[in-house]
Amino acid sequence: MTYADFFYEIKGKFMGADVSDIHEHLAYQFCIEDEEAGGSFYVEVKDGELSVEPYEYYDKDAMFVSTPEVLLKIAEGEMDPVAAFTEGKLRVEGNIDKALRLKEIIEMKKNAMQNEKSVAQKAADKVVKTVVKTVAKKAVAKENKKSKS
Repeated sequence: MTYADFFYEIKGKFMGADVSDIHEHLAYQFCIEDEEAGGSFYVEVKDGELSVEPYEYYDKDAMFVSTPEVLLKIAEGEMDPVAAFTEGKLRVEGNIDKALRLKEIIEMKKNAMQNEKSVAQKAADKVVKTVVKTVAKKAVAKENKKSKS
C-alpha cells in the first residue's frame, strides 16, 4: 500500500464524524512509520468542522506515531488509543489532554456510522413494506376478479 492509498483510506475513517459539539481547536499530526505507506498527515477540528489533509501540521497540539496497521485499528474503533499507547504501539508527543480527545472523535465517527446504518435500515424496511403491501393488494384484486368470474 502506498502513502496515498493509506491516506485516503484513513481519511475515510475519520471524515463523517460529527464534531460540531467540539468547540476548542484540536490539531493532530500523524506520522506513519512504514517503508511504503510512511508519511505524515493531520487531523484538525476547528469551529466544529473536521479536516484531514496530507500535510505536516507545525502548530499541532499532539503528534501520534505508529504503523499503518495500528492507526487503522484505532480509526476503526478496533483498538483503544490509550491501550495502544500503553502497549507501546502508539507514541504520543505534545499536549496529552488534547491527545486524549482523539478517542472522542473516533467515537463520534462510530456513532455517525451507526446512525447511517439505522437510517438505511429504516429506508430498506419501508421499501420492503411498500412492496409487500403492493403485492398483497394485487393478489387480493386478482382473487376478487377470479371470484367475480
